[in-house]
Amino acid sequence: MAWTGALTYADIDIYCLTMPRAATTTDAFNAVAEPRRRAILEVLADGERPVNDLVARLGLPQPLVSKHLRVLREVGLVDVRGAGRQRIYRLEGRSLEPIHDWVKGFERTWEQRFQLMDEVLEELKEQEEGESDDE
Repeated sequence: MAWTGALTYADIDIYCLTMPRAATTTDAFNAVAEPRRRAILEVLADGERPVNDLVARLGLPQPLVSKHLRVLREVGLVDVRGAGRQRIYRLEGRSLEPIHDWVKGFERTWEQRFQLMDEVLEELKEQEEGESDDE
């Protein structure tokens, strides 16, 4: 069969089967890559919560929330304590430090871009004021 230059879904499938998937429990970066885990962390940033409260606030099924909490607990992003029959989860901020440190490396770039944007906005404002004075 001659190469047509186009891949079909069948062709793509062969590549997907051999591609390894990164473990979600290896570090904080992989753990927070999942949007629902980030949502859990955002809720816990306001204070510790029982699982049922997280379920209600996030609108997710309890088994799914528990699964994500397990991953977050395994990488040290959350801690759990028992309170009677409830399990209360809280954010472990120190475990977010590697992510904070990595993002902080981009701070200078952002500041430079914001400074450039401020300069452009100031120029546009001056142009607009100059045009209104001419009228």
